[in-house]
Amino acid sequence: MNVREALPVLRSLHDLGTLVEREPHLYVRWSNGPDADRKVARSTDELTGVRMPGLSANPLDVEDWWEDRPIDLWVARRLYDYSHLPREKGAGVRPWVLRGRVEGHGPDNEPLVRDVEPVGWIDEAVIEEARAAVAEQERSWGTMRRGD
Repeated sequence: MNVREALPVLRSLHDLGTLVEREPHLYVRWSNGPDADRKVARSTDELTGVRMPGLSANPLDVEDWWEDRPIDLWVARRLYDYSHLPREKGAGVRPWVLRGRVEGHGPDNEPLVRDVEPVGWIDEAVIEEARAAVAEQERSWGTMRRGD
């Protein structure tokens, strides 16, 4: 059985928030999944073509400055900021949660993770929940891709 079939699926922001509260040092990665990433083991800087020493991922740990604000909104924001990636990267790209060792940082200051252990898939419904949570805020912000 491959990882795609074996990994649990996180089906709500609350599920993801509970996981992040329970387990520190988790990351979200947008790709074709652990099986595909295991073959390459490293990300490539799109601008220069340089191979980096790990897989690009984004941390899910809640920062101290967030204080007692809702963790569901924290994880919503972490997902929303990169929700454009499936459209840009192509079919099969989706978010998944992992743990691993940070080997360095990429050009966007994102952690580059090695010794990756897949934790779970993030269902598309969670991305929709994240979009709705962002839309409910009094202030607006866009995804990282704010126009070229």
